[in-house]
Amino acid sequence: MKQMLHKYFQKFKKIWETGKIQRSSRVTYDVSWNIILFFIIVGAVGIFFACGVGAGYFASLVKDEPIRSYTSMEKSIYNYEETSKLYFAEDKYIGNIRSDLHREEVALKNVSDNLIHAVIATEDESFREHKGIVPKAIVRAIVQEATNADVKTGGSTLTQQLIKNQILTNEVSFERKAKEILLSLRLEQFFEKDQILEAYLNIIPYGRDASGQNIAGIQTAASGIFDVDAKDLNLSQAAYLAGLPQSPSYYTPFLNNGGLKDEADLQPGINRMKSVLERMYDEEYITKEEYTKALAYDIIADFKEATDSSLEKYPYLTFELEKRATEILAKQLAKDDGYTVDDIENDQDLKEEYKILADRELRQNGYEIHSTIDKKTYDAFQKIAKNYKGYGPDRPETIENEKGEKEEIMEPVQTGGILIENKTGKILSFVGGRGYSDNSQLNYATDAERPNGSTMKPILVYGPAMEAGAVQPGSPILDYKTTFAGGYTPGNYAGGYHGIVSARQALAQSYNIPAVNVYSRIINNDPVSHYLEKMGITTLTEGDHYNRSLALGQPKYGLTVEENVNAFATIGNNGNFVDAYMIDKIETRDGDVIYEHKAEPVEVFTPQTNYLTLDMMRDVIRSGTGGYLNSQLQNPSVDWAGKTGTSQDWKDTWFVATNPNVTFGTWMGYDTPKSLRCGGCSLSYSNRNINLWAKLINKATELNPDLIGPGNNFKRPDGIVSRSYCAISGMLPSELCQKAGLIRSDLFNAKYVPTKTDDSLIGSGSLVQVNGKTVAAGPKTPKEFTSGSGLAFNPTFLKREGYDQYSDLSVLFPRTNRDLWEKISTTSSGVSSSTINNDGKQPGAPSSVSSSGNKITWAKSSSADVVGYRVYQAAKSGGAFSLVGSTTSTGYSVPNNGTVYVVKAVDYFGLESAASNQVELGNVSDPDNETSKDKQNKEEPKENDASTDDTENTDNGADEENNEGTADNPEDTANNSEEEDS
Repeated sequence: MKQMLHKYFQKFKKIWETGKIQRSSRVTYDVSWNIILFFIIVGAVGIFFACGVGAGYFASLVKDEPIRSYTSMEKSIYNYEETSKLYFAEDKYIGNIRSDLHREEVALKNVSDNLIHAVIATEDESFREHKGIVPKAIVRAIVQEATNADVKTGGSTLTQQLIKNQILTNEVSFERKAKEILLSLRLEQFFEKDQILEAYLNIIPYGRDASGQNIAGIQTAASGIFDVDAKDLNLSQAAYLAGLPQSPSYYTPFLNNGGLKDEADLQPGINRMKSVLERMYDEEYITKEEYTKALAYDIIADFKEATDSSLEKYPYLTFELEKRATEILAKQLAKDDGYTVDDIENDQDLKEEYKILADRELRQNGYEIHSTIDKKTYDAFQKIAKNYKGYGPDRPETIENEKGEKEEIMEPVQTGGILIENKTGKILSFVGGRGYSDNSQLNYATDAERPNGSTMKPILVYGPAMEAGAVQPGSPILDYKTTFAGGYTPGNYAGGYHGIVSARQALAQSYNIPAVNVYSRIINNDPVSHYLEKMGITTLTEGDHYNRSLALGQPKYGLTVEENVNAFATIGNNGNFVDAYMIDKIETRDGDVIYEHKAEPVEVFTPQTNYLTLDMMRDVIRSGTGGYLNSQLQNPSVDWAGKTGTSQDWKDTWFVATNPNVTFGTWMGYDTPKSLRCGGCSLSYSNRNINLWAKLINKATELNPDLIGPGNNFKRPDGIVSRSYCAISGMLPSELCQKAGLIRSDLFNAKYVPTKTDDSLIGSGSLVQVNGKTVAAGPKTPKEFTSGSGLAFNPTFLKREGYDQYSDLSVLFPRTNRDLWEKISTTSSGVSSSTINNDGKQPGAPSSVSSSGNKITWAKSSSADVVGYRVYQAAKSGGAFSLVGSTTSTGYSVPNNGTVYVVKAVDYFGLESAASNQVELGNVSDPDNETSKDKQNKEEPKENDASTDDTENTDNGADEENNEGTADNPEDTANNSEEEDS
């Protein structure tokens, strides 16, 4: 083996000595080095290029960010939301804005080292070393998020979090992140680390305390959760609090309404505490022994015991004022930046951005917000609404609880109400609901959108229609089953129909069909745009503009109580809309006014139309669906005009009324819409709401009688006149209408008084049958063929109004004064007399005359204008004929046998046909042997004896009884949205 190795060595030596190996290695080395060098150069160029692109992109993101001064940044980070103050009218103090967010400022020297170490270890372990940002932390956060690691330390430093919370917004974008980085670097140049940490600990949110209140700042968290000061926090307590800011609502140990969560819901917060302790151990802030001891610590035992909720006395009012103040400030901030209101409304991202900025400004600048709310009235309203016993029963409703499980609860009837001063638009008081709680935080006066039912009729139908001259209060409108364009067939609330009624009565009794009838006359004028939207109603869709059911208060979504009452205040303000408002002015803590409300009235109705509308609304209370109110008012002399309203299937009930000073409205309904009808209740659902309305307004009048209960009435403007008219047509009275006893008087806009005389009636005996149709008799029409023992509808009038479609004209008869209407003949008319032409020719003679017993019959004349037949008698064939009777039918019972008869047709113009063939009855006697009775019959031919035979003339039959339409269309009740008759 040794010899072998030696042999191979000698061979290698000889090859090495030749230099071949050296030359080959040198080539390989040169090539490899060149390749490596190439990639190093390319990589360096790429890195420089990427850095250049990144720097350029970063610069483009922050180019609009101003260079902030030390003073500006100091103001931002050290302004711990100096909470703004709220005031009732007359500068009566309410409290702090959003006073459920509690914060108590604390200096860093009064914070436990345990807490400081826990926060730094968890949120920013290199806080003491970095200059505002840590690139590796951003990378680590991305990796942790991608791997769904249990411990997520976040990519932002404490400095960045402070910048985000105090200077920027929560917007998720590269631009915001770039600005955050830039500002963090700048902040670190200005401030010491302890200054930054102190600011952070005072602004960060910590969930809720033991009473359920929102808390922020470490001192508030320590006392609210563990009932200790921040300087006294032990290790476990500090770790628990340090973990909360990542998700305060999830990790907080307390429920929204106060009290401890159950054990399962506490576990996420405890797990988070353990993660913080692990980070502290990893960063060597605590020893292994301290770590183990802290993990075993019973943190639940340290949680503060539940305390009574300290929610403000005025939760509805506080949140409402906060919302409105934020909206005002957001518009002002946007305006200062060059944006218009339309810019904000049309850009949701921009709107949200300025809302956040305004909210921050509201909390940081210590504004004083002065409202229009009268304290005494508001306090009284809350008490009455809470204690009212007439809401009706709670009803079951299935909801999804916090765990995602189905749960059945009992849902109470809710209510909302609002009181507005007409001339100024001031909201004097409101009822947001029966009581603010975790289960009921919606403000039903300002935020709940519900169908407003028949309260829509004055403001959308009758007011606009009177403005257009389409109707006046006395205008007759038929309340009978009608199918409108698109197949819409509304029904009345309680079923049945009411015949021809005035617009005044239709509104007072809240009849549906007349309302849709009137609205159909003006719908093409887009009254939604010209009236509702001008009165501040903003919730309607484009489809609502052309939906006839909107006349009955059935929009796609609904109206808020505030919007509905505000619209009615237009009627109380002489037709001028003034937008309702709740914030009178906003001042700085130094007394500088930064906002003050200015009213801008908008004319909606002329004074004449407005007065006619409110006068019709007076009848709602005098004798209509709101009549119950009269027995409930303590001061019935106040000039109230109002309207009730009910939505489909009785899911909502409304009452809104106005007087010369104020307008007040209330609503009732379940949060999840369901029927309000109650078989065991002492009052109907509508009257339960009216009763609550009365209790509230009685108290408001007691507290402020001059404003709420004025002694003056609405003033009647010039241009309103009283005129008599015919209740059938609405035209000037005619002699026949007066004869019928149907002359009425009402108020009119002088521009639209009737100028034509009524033509709805024709006198007794003025109708005649022509070819199966009833027409008005002409001047030459023989009276013997006319019908009617009193008055009758003029066929021309019936056709003009479309009433000729009804086979039974008794459907036109109203329930009121029905006995007068029943004197009018209800014979149906199919043609007008103007369509009958006089050809000057005799009508064709009757044919096929025959006899049976004492009755003769014949076939009708071939002429189309025949109105009847005359029967002639002779003693014998060839004798002299004399008239024995006439009839409009084709049969006649003759008085005598033993005589000869012929029949002649008579036309509309009195022309008589040739005689028919003769017919003999019995044995024709010698004329000399006639009895005295026969002579009498000859000399005095008798009229038709009213035989009951079907072939006799019975066209003047009695009217059918009006069945009120209750069985005509029972399904129409689904379309109803009216009140029950009071």
